[in-house]
Amino acid sequence: MRRTSPPVPVTAPEPLVSLDRVRKSFPLPDGAPLVAVNDVSLSLAAGSAVALTGPSGSGKSTLLHLIGAIERSDAGTIDVAGQRVTGLSGRALAAYRRRIGFVFQRFHLLPTLTALDNVMAPLIPFRTDFDKAARARELLAMVGLADRTAALPSRLSGGQQQRVAIARALINRPVLLLADEPTGNLDSQNGTAIVDLRLSLRDEHGTTLVMATHDPGIAARCDRTVHLRDGRLTSLDSTDGEPGVRVG
Repeated sequence: MRRTSPPVPVTAPEPLVSLDRVRKSFPLPDGAPLVAVNDVSLSLAAGSAVALTGPSGSGKSTLLHLIGAIERSDAGTIDVAGQRVTGLSGRALAAYRRRIGFVFQRFHLLPTLTALDNVMAPLIPFRTDFDKAARARELLAMVGLADRTAALPSRLSGGQQQRVAIARALINRPVLLLADEPTGNLDSQNGTAIVDLRLSLRDEHGTTLVMATHDPGIAARCDRTVHLRDGRLTSLDSTDGEPGVRVG
């Protein structure tokens, strides 16, 4: 009788981002706590594009800030790329933040620096094994600004400033790109172009993308949509049937 090998168990890949019962509150003037994120548990697959949706005050931005270690959670755990984020401090916290790209709604470009220098700014304090200026030029070319490297922010349109901010967020080759209301300050044409760019980064480089947005059109273009209300996850949608987000 011919022997057959036992089946090899197939294990699901580890999620890139994993939150377990995360909670965050802020004190109100009267001393009562405002719960911004309330007992949130979810996992995000590597290489996915995820939209966080919900009304103003639902906890979208706070959740992004917790994943990016801009805010500290009051309870629960957060793991990103195999690293426990909760409890990091000092050099370990700074090193983690360099692995994450963050694009803010208001861009936060330094007004006295050129587009090229703004993109290089996160690397200024550090020694690298690559040419910083060459890397910055490559990124500006990738976002369509090869001819605007010497321009100050005041000489750039809103859409161009957003592109500089995206290039800056990618300078450290992040494993995760977080975006807070990425098209909130842009007209519809520029907003569509920025979303196209971010999704192409995911497709071409495998960058995991998490965006907080009010725009249902943006959410519909992502692989997954996570809905929040009053700091809690209420539901999730998937455009391709794959479980790129797990809740609970």
